[in-house]
Amino acid sequence: MRLENKVALISGGARGIGAATAKMFAQEGAKLVIGDVLEEEGRQIAKEIADGGGECLFVKLDVTSEADWEQAAGEVVSRFGRLDILVNNAGISARGNVEETSEAEWTRTMDINVKGVFLGSKQAISIMRTGGGGSIINISSGAGIAPQPGTSGAYAASKGAVRIFSKSTAIQYAVENIRCNSVHPGPIETDMLRATRPDENNLQTMMGRVPLGRFGRAEEIAYGVLYLASDESSFVTGSELVIDGGRTAQ
Repeated sequence: MRLENKVALISGGARGIGAATAKMFAQEGAKLVIGDVLEEEGRQIAKEIADGGGECLFVKLDVTSEADWEQAAGEVVSRFGRLDILVNNAGISARGNVEETSEAEWTRTMDINVKGVFLGSKQAISIMRTGGGGSIINISSGAGIAPQPGTSGAYAASKGAVRIFSKSTAIQYAVENIRCNSVHPGPIETDMLRATRPDENNLQTMMGRVPLGRFGRAEEIAYGVLYLASDESSFVTGSELVIDGGRTAQ
């Protein structure tokens, strides 16, 4: 198994890409802690993993709270004694052009999508150091590389920040064998996609910009995250993995 005896912490693990990643990690032998503000859904994912023979603990985690991150990190160490993998997956989408974006919306997007990644990484690094290294995978977006005309400026800016923060982290901690990479999904068939774009015409327009002609599946992103979490990517750090059906290649 590709993650046998490794310990992983995944934020936003209650649904979508986070849940798919947690299930895939468990199948590959990882011991898991998943965190989310969606407690009922998160506990259900943890139960499904445990029922399937895996080992998974759910913790309530608001990624904008340093205290919550400290508690989550403490649970990881208390339960498993180490941390090998952090997946900073929790995030929100946003809509509207610059003039339509309120200060509150901008701040909320930055707090969850950027501050959350910073706080999670800060907690993980000190634990990984004691274990001799680790892998941090930050979920960014294709919009962090090449936003579309209708992409929210707040969202694109937040995901671009995740991309550069990942590279900075990689350079700072490479000497300690702590790797950091970013993953850049295109439009993925998730609850969040449908919730932020309820108009079917809008969805079809978005799909039309994807050369492969369809939305991606959460599992297709999870496979990329699995690679970056595994020892197969031991010489990969400061990189960005684009999984978007060709959208940003245009």
